[in-house]
Amino acid sequence: MILNCPSCGTRYRAESASFAPPGRNVRCAKCGHVWFQTVAEPETAAAAAPLSAVSAEPVPPQPLRPIATERKAAETDLRRTLTQEAEPRRSLLLPALGIILILLVLAAVGWAAVQYRQTVVRLWPASERVYGALGLPVNLTGVAIRNVDLRQQVEDGMPVLFVTGTVVNVSSRDQPVPQLRAILFDDSRRELYRWTFDAGISSLSPGASKDFRVPLQNPPPDARAVNVGFAAEDPR
Repeated sequence: MILNCPSCGTRYRAESASFAPPGRNVRCAKCGHVWFQTVAEPETAAAAAPLSAVSAEPVPPQPLRPIATERKAAETDLRRTLTQEAEPRRSLLLPALGIILILLVLAAVGWAAVQYRQTVVRLWPASERVYGALGLPVNLTGVAIRNVDLRQQVEDGMPVLFVTGTVVNVSSRDQPVPQLRAILFDDSRRELYRWTFDAGISSLSPGASKDFRVPLQNPPPDARAVNVGFAAEDPR
């Protein structure tokens, strides 16, 4: 005969001879439920056939992991998944950070080379040509000459050539003004005459400027242009 646990539905095969009318109490081996089982009517062969394949033993329940174990396993799987996803990102991020760092270092070196080019030229004089080729002339004196002009007049019947301009302190500290040098050229840029002179300016404070006006008696008649620089930097 077939027994069905009313609590969990587990099915059992039992010998009818073990049950005397009107029946007896039985206990489910799976859930422990106890019920009174009456003696069933003998089953026909047709009715018993579908049940012949039912195991006499209850199907053991599938083992279940505790909830804490399942949560830990899920967290481990999630951590593993996130790690696997982060690996490609890290492999791309590290080279990018390296490139950014190199660019920042190069930018800092370039800024320092421009900002402190006077110091660089003092330590390495040959670098002055490099700065000049880059359009960054280096002024080691801290003083610049601007607005240079050439004017010729006649005073007391004699020709007088006036060289004018402005001396500017382009540094961040007081600077003495050295002697200046002037070179006269004709229309073909041929040098005609050169001389040194004092602009009459002893020193300038940072950012200050002062004009100069220097006369030259009996200048070359073909003088058409002038170049004014510092006497200490005279290329000749």
